[in-house]
Amino acid sequence: MKRVILILCSALAIVACNNASKTEESATPKDTMATIPPPANTEAAAPVLDSATMMKNWMEYATPGEVHKMLASWNGNWDGEVTIWETPDAPPQKSTTKSVNKMIFGGRYQVSNHSGNMMGMPFEGQSTVGYDNGKKQFVSSWIDNMGTGIMYLSGPWDAASKSITLTGKMVDPSAGNGHEVTMKEVLKVIDDNTQIMEMYGPDKNGKEFKVMEIKSVRKK
Repeated sequence: MKRVILILCSALAIVACNNASKTEESATPKDTMATIPPPANTEAAAPVLDSATMMKNWMEYATPGEVHKMLASWNGNWDGEVTIWETPDAPPQKSTTKSVNKMIFGGRYQVSNHSGNMMGMPFEGQSTVGYDNGKKQFVSSWIDNMGTGIMYLSGPWDAASKSITLTGKMVDPSAGNGHEVTMKEVLKVIDDNTQIMEMYGPDKNGKEFKVMEIKSVRKK
């Protein structure tokens, strides 16, 4: 349930951006092309380590931990109550959705398959969520039958509020030129069988507002 919001809001955020004015980019004149040197490599050099230390680091990176166990505890079938706002002052639209969560690759990632109805059309989506031991952040990808791109989000877990705040970018299809908008997703774990997902995107003036909320309840 939680990650279905990604796509749902994805489409909604796009609707919200439909009326936004776009700045027209001027094309680079073909007759002014110049040889430009590649940018300098600004990445910090990796430390020189012995093979045993490198192997130890790799194993720690690859080994599922307590956060992955938390992800696994969200396995199962979920029903969702969806609320969507196309603009900040628009009346909300209600619908329902279903999702099935399961861990893959030895408990390292959780795949969620979603189905429902959106804007009068059948909806399907799939998310992959993991916890990157190196970055100490959740990472998420999303695909669905209402687009051809992949949305990526990442962010930390806050134990005090039992929530994850993920941010990233997605293409605004209505722009027609690959323009991206910034999205924010907040997953709140209410209890073992209840979660609330909130998705935020830009309005026509670029100001953030809540475009979607999904209350998910695990089926017993």
